[in-house]
Amino acid sequence: MELVIGCVGKPSAGKSTFFNAVTDGKAKVGNFPFTTIEPNEGITYYMTPCPCLDKNKTSVCAPRYGKCEQGTRYIPVKLLDVAGLIPGASEGAGLGNKFLDDLRHAQVLMHIIDVSGHTNEKGEETVGYDPINDADWLDTEIHQWVFNNLWKRWTSIARRHKATKSSLQATFVGQLSGYGATPSLVSKVLDRLSAKEPVDLSTWGEEEVHNLVKIFLDIRFPTVLVLNKADQGDDTDRNIEKIVEKYGSDRCFVASAAAECFLRAANKQRFIRYEPGSMFYSTLEDDDEEQAKADAEKGLGPLKPIEKKIHRRLERISDMVLFRYGSTGVRAAINAAVELADVVVVYPVKSLKSFATNTTPGATNKGIFADAVIVKRGTTIKELAMRVSQFLGSNLAYAEGEDGRRRAEDEPITSNNLIIKFTTTIASSTLTPSDSSATDKEGKKGVKKGAKAGPSNVEE
Repeated sequence: MELVIGCVGKPSAGKSTFFNAVTDGKAKVGNFPFTTIEPNEGITYYMTPCPCLDKNKTSVCAPRYGKCEQGTRYIPVKLLDVAGLIPGASEGAGLGNKFLDDLRHAQVLMHIIDVSGHTNEKGEETVGYDPINDADWLDTEIHQWVFNNLWKRWTSIARRHKATKSSLQATFVGQLSGYGATPSLVSKVLDRLSAKEPVDLSTWGEEEVHNLVKIFLDIRFPTVLVLNKADQGDDTDRNIEKIVEKYGSDRCFVASAAAECFLRAANKQRFIRYEPGSMFYSTLEDDDEEQAKADAEKGLGPLKPIEKKIHRRLERISDMVLFRYGSTGVRAAINAAVELADVVVVYPVKSLKSFATNTTPGATNKGIFADAVIVKRGTTIKELAMRVSQFLGSNLAYAEGEDGRRRAEDEPITSNNLIIKFTTTIASSTLTPSDSSATDKEGKKGVKKGAKAGPSNVEE
């Protein structure tokens, strides 16, 4: 499973600005509906503690993708900026069908809401609009989209279910697979429905089908609400309180994507020193010799004096965003979305002593904690091995954890930051990343050349 976060909402809510704030993307920004007709794809990062900190390997930790800074791992995650939805999208309003169809590729949604109340449901400028309506109607549009597609075919669905004597799981997987339903997901839906076999679906009316769709969407599309434009004043504070009261603080994240974009731009131009997600930034006035030396070692130039216009904007961001909320909120929202998807991070290695992924004798790059793999909670050991590489999955001899216990291939992975050592039936001193076709081919060539038989258990 490739984790994909869908960034959704009405036009002018700040979706593209948010996208740019967390990805360095080039999505077009403007107050126009449909400025991004095709969903923009970008890479953002999930921040999580890296096991290198506990293992005293921080200085040699070598991520293959993303980065590790002082024990904090930045794991790449795909983000989709889906063009704005408007009420009536489920009935084809605007480009509704296209937009709703794009959502199928996401495992979790981030609903970007203009919490200032300065844009109405269509994204048009206004005053006094209640943004709590936005959270409600987006859920309604997605619900109606799935319900309408099911209900217009319900008679034939019920007839076929009875004629084929199918189980409820088989029938619902067949009907909901287009929305990303899996057998395990449908099993969770059936558990919540408390449905007992056999069921005559011809007796189900609109109420039962609506309930089916609601439960399915609750599980299929968990959603984080990003209360954007939190620094706009007017009714913003009152609007935030209302939405948080209704949906809960665990789902709502106050943010200013525009502030994050500005801070990142000022950091890039060397007016300030700023770490994304931080409450603080530093200027030339705050600089010291040690920090300047550290920057120079990274190839960064000295900080510049701040122009008056930039200084005024920074002061406003400090007062209205950083000091009030502790950060711009965008990084916290990304992390919450990833965790809402019910995933865990696993670190596959070739050695439980050095935590290397490359145990080739004499290799200069051992690949200490090189791979951090995000998988759905409940993924089996065998599925993880296939995710790391086809070669590894096809030639897996056994896997073991830090405690030395061997893990069965069908054992589900439920704990986070799990370190797993893989041993193959064919000699291999490296773990092959799944997205490297070249190394997969090399692995296959190795088999053809008559590589050593028996488990490869290289330790270093």
